[in-house]
Amino acid sequence: MDSIKNYNANRHSNWYKKLNESDEGLKQHWAQTDIDRSTWKTAAMPSLWSSFDSNMKPGAIWMHRTFDVSKKQVGQTARLFLGCIVDADSVYVNGQFAGTTSYQYPPRKYEISGSLLKEGKNEITIRVIDENGRGGFVKDKPYEIVFKDKSTIKLEGEWRYKVGCEVVKIEPHIFIQWKPMGLYNAMIHPLFHYPIKGMLWYQGESNVGKPNEYFALMNELIHNWRAGWNNAELPFYFVQLANFLEAKEMPVESNWAALRQQQLDMLKIPNTGMAVTIDIGEWNDIHPLNKKDVGERLALHALKNQYAKKDIIISGPLVKKHKVSKNKVTLEFDFVQNGIKKVDALKYFELASDDKKFVKATAVIKGKSIVLQSDQITAPKYVRYAWADNPEDVNFFNMEGLPASPFELKL
Repeated sequence: MDSIKNYNANRHSNWYKKLNESDEGLKQHWAQTDIDRSTWKTAAMPSLWSSFDSNMKPGAIWMHRTFDVSKKQVGQTARLFLGCIVDADSVYVNGQFAGTTSYQYPPRKYEISGSLLKEGKNEITIRVIDENGRGGFVKDKPYEIVFKDKSTIKLEGEWRYKVGCEVVKIEPHIFIQWKPMGLYNAMIHPLFHYPIKGMLWYQGESNVGKPNEYFALMNELIHNWRAGWNNAELPFYFVQLANFLEAKEMPVESNWAALRQQQLDMLKIPNTGMAVTIDIGEWNDIHPLNKKDVGERLALHALKNQYAKKDIIISGPLVKKHKVSKNKVTLEFDFVQNGIKKVDALKYFELASDDKKFVKATAVIKGKSIVLQSDQITAPKYVRYAWADNPEDVNFFNMEGLPASPFELKL
């Protein structure tokens, strides 16, 4: 354990020491405002380096742009939003340090004092640290300055950039919890001596490469933990994978969808519950920012089952029955006591014959049921709903506003 901790500490400090010693931007003070940047290259941002310079290596890349501030905006406090930056950044406004973030996932939100900006031309400079050669600004995130009066300055568009230094990519971090017994022995087993009321679980992204293993692994984990706490009825509530990656127009195979099906199947294990999050993910962020809805949807299960709030609906629609009549399929659902939310046209339903070649289906709400059909499928044998990495803008909800789980069903 100590050797792994020492390795991780040394790899990080040694790599950054070499980076900082080599960075011409630090040596020549590129963060300042009196720098000649006429020879710097230009790139449209936000984007990753690979979209405009395939030769970019790990190291320090300096980004710069100017922006105009109005007379009315001068003196106002403001917030600087810089989306997500891969991997780390230090930000300077008019030569003054504004903030830093040490890894790629957190959204960048920096405060700008009212005295820092001036009327007319202002400057922003960012030192970006790229650890692996995959750096840049993540698309479809906010890049703007928002003033106290809600006026904004957009920061998308042309930026200038210059490489401060190139270094070999950083050695990979050794995650103790990924080693055999590391997570269990250090963080789970010691807790068996303490009473708990239940468990909440949010995970699955790292299993997408082998989705069909997931049910067996989680079934074993749940039973193992229940045995450790000597309580075979201990509640286990978990979060189904959110929508992620780029949306696709046509039906496709998807490991993300296959893993969601495995998670749906986990409801067969007694005293489990699932929070569906297929509507609150982000295509470009594996750690979506909306945690509030996730927590509230998990809490519904605990409130009803452990705290006797018997009158609440704990889930979005889940298929309970189906009926096939010629080329039509009628689906009935649990958790639609108060009905299905009305929409102009339900999305992401698919049908297939025995060959499992799925096509889009027309889905019509009939009371608390849904009727499916497609002119291309005369003898339906399979149904899918929201079967994609990112079924963007799903619109199948119950009246409580809870989304239906994606699923595949053999008829």
